[in-house]
Amino acid sequence: MHGGKADDRRWNARRDACPVTGGSAQDNDEVGDAIQVCWTPPTDAGNSTVTLSFSLKRDGSLIGPPRPTAANVAGDDNARKAFIAAAIAAVQNCTPLSFSPALAQGIGGNVFTLQLASPKQ
Repeated sequence: MHGGKADDRRWNARRDACPVTGGSAQDNDEVGDAIQVCWTPPTDAGNSTVTLSFSLKRDGSLIGPPRPTAANVAGDDNARKAFIAAAIAAVQNCTPLSFSPALAQGIGGNVFTLQLASPKQ
């Protein structure tokens, strides 16, 4: 539920920033595609990847923060931290997502694993 006009503006901004083609996500692949739209890797990331694990509620919001489960990041520890933080921010900024009724029915609590890469693929 939304708590007023400010919340509605944030909700709409997330929807506009990370649309799913055709409206609501119909399957798990479209959930990943929607989050990929929000992903902007750091410019100096080189050939890097991070895999995140996260769960979503039926309303499309996150159940807790995304967790990195694997990372292969070019550069030093600061570059690694920045890359992982950017990936986590992409998921957080892209949610809540909109799901079809059928997807929403079965999605609650399922664990998603998503790899984000640079350069963006």
